[in-house]
Amino acid sequence: MRIGEVAEKAGVSVRALRYYEQQDLLQSCRNPGGQRRYPGTAVERVRLIRRLYAMGLTSRTIRKVLPYADSGVASPELLELLAVERDRLDRQLTDLRDMRGRLHDCISEARQHDG
Repeated sequence: MRIGEVAEKAGVSVRALRYYEQQDLLQSCRNPGGQRRYPGTAVERVRLIRRLYAMGLTSRTIRKVLPYADSGVASPELLELLAVERDRLDRQLTDLRDMRGRLHDCISEARQHDG
């Protein structure tokens, strides 16, 4: 499949596909004319990559997760990696809730002084 076809079917830009390749998340080969060619599984692979990014995972972590996704086996290493990521996200959520609370307090105080 050509890069434009994969991009269209997966709902991403051509630039995103190139980025995924740079990050070693997606592989292509080149035809004799130098154009990228992707396997038929590339669209699903890109959709998975997007879901993993949407979960807040980094490229480095996604690169570690993809082999397990390919094999369909949840190893102890994968479970530990995902637990570490979950804990990181929990800390971020706590920080965001704290910042939101401070912002809410600031807005409330400003409104009291305004009115």
